Amino acid sequence: MSFRAASHLATRRAAFSAFPSLPARTQPLSPLRQFHTTLPNMVVHNIETKAAFDEAVKKYPIVLVDAFATWCGPCKAIAPVLLKLSDSDKFKDTVYFVKIDVDHLPDLSQELGITAMPTFIAFKDGEPAGKVTGAKPQEVENLIAAQL
Repeated sequence: MSFRAASHLATRRAAFSAFPSLPARTQPLSPLRQFHTTLPNMVVHNIETKAAFDEAVKKYPIVLVDAFATWCGPCKAIAPVLLKLSDSDKFKDTVYFVKIDVDHLPDLSQELGITAMPTFIAFKDGEPAGKVTGAKPQEVENLIAAQL
């Protein structure tokens, strides 16, 4: 251990010893993250493989695909809007909402013709039915409504 690390550790021990009245931790900390990037009971499903994508498009009559990237600012900005749309009474029982990370599924992204993020593609009965490129909430909602 370096001198700097040892000094930091000693400082932290001294700081915490000043609070003897704090209760001892009864359960160990979990090595897993204690937060989620989306709600645990979310209605927008993350697609991890091409096979899962193919299955979703075949299984559900109407599917809205959100092609995003984790580094994309507009993708982050429209994510809550998409979550709200997926939970709305108008769409939650009729449209299956999915997200694909274009960096994790480059072959699928190329097959779908994704050239910019975010891109929203509506599938109806297994076939592409419409596309919106960019974070345009009203156009995305119109795209979904046109499939009903």
